[in-house]
Amino acid sequence: MKLASLPRLRDGRLIVVSNDLAWYADADHIVPTMQALLDQWNQFAPVLEALAIELEHGAIPRKRFHEREAAAPLPRAYQWADGSAYLNHTALVRQARGAELPPGFATDPLMYQGGSDDLRGARDPILLADEAWDCDFEAEIVVVTDDVPQGVSPADALDYIRLIGLVNDVSLRNLVRNELAKDYGFVQSKPASHFSPVFVTPAELGAHWRGGKLHLPLLVDLNGQHFGRADAGEDCTFDFGVLIAHLAKTRRLMAGSIIGSGTVSNRDPDGSAGRPVAQGGRGFSCITEQRMVETITEGAPVTPFLRYGDTVRIEMRDPKGHSLFGAIEHEVAHC
Repeated sequence: MKLASLPRLRDGRLIVVSNDLAWYADADHIVPTMQALLDQWNQFAPVLEALAIELEHGAIPRKRFHEREAAAPLPRAYQWADGSAYLNHTALVRQARGAELPPGFATDPLMYQGGSDDLRGARDPILLADEAWDCDFEAEIVVVTDDVPQGVSPADALDYIRLIGLVNDVSLRNLVRNELAKDYGFVQSKPASHFSPVFVTPAELGAHWRGGKLHLPLLVDLNGQHFGRADAGEDCTFDFGVLIAHLAKTRRLMAGSIIGSGTVSNRDPDGSAGRPVAQGGRGFSCITEQRMVETITEGAPVTPFLRYGDTVRIEMRDPKGHSLFGAIEHEVAHC
């Protein structure tokens, strides 16, 4: 089942979307919003599954689905927490800002609490007040949970995942260093995150979703050029069961909690930190990684951070080329 939200008031209007992302059927007569669905998943999900089947067969009224019209699936959420499941990314960004790797980083996930009161849609512009803040994209996988009990095990945590999608977790790299120097975490350096037009149930992904990981390439383009083709299932040290259990170690999670994988990142087959797509590698899911590799190989970074008018596209396709979540595609604009 594929679900999306169209703009209405603060929390959007729930719709069911066809597998090919071409059509939708109104679902708000059954349950008004995605958050309301998550609050009572066992009651409403089977009804919406039946609606989705009818939509696929053209048995109910349907309307054209346009990704550009969609809001974030959850325009605001009770929780947005982002992990760092890909240790290659952790090592490169730490190296880029001259920071030491934290003790136990390979066995204990890093995670930060993001702002969840204003989650942006896939076509909303990246609003930037100052290019000197070094704006960067971060292409990631996200899951949305049901209520999760405190102290859940990593294996059991997977049973509470209800939806899966993509996110651009925008970062302002030039503000990160000063904030982390205060030993109190991200605030100003993490502006609004942008989510894929559609979230889908794990069953919709079939064998591509296994072991708490999504085993497909994440496609990232910058200004129309291939930038990243990292496989989200590879080099992922912490699956989503581990990330959810980490967050729930000392507290319950409420239905509608969003947990991110951190920036998807692959090492090169030769064991190096990676190569740009233009050089035959899988590229990168953020600019900082490419700049760090340029520093290692060329002595200095070459690729600039985002500038006004730049466009970023993030998408995932199945082996037949079908888009699974729709595309995050937006440009950087002055605010």
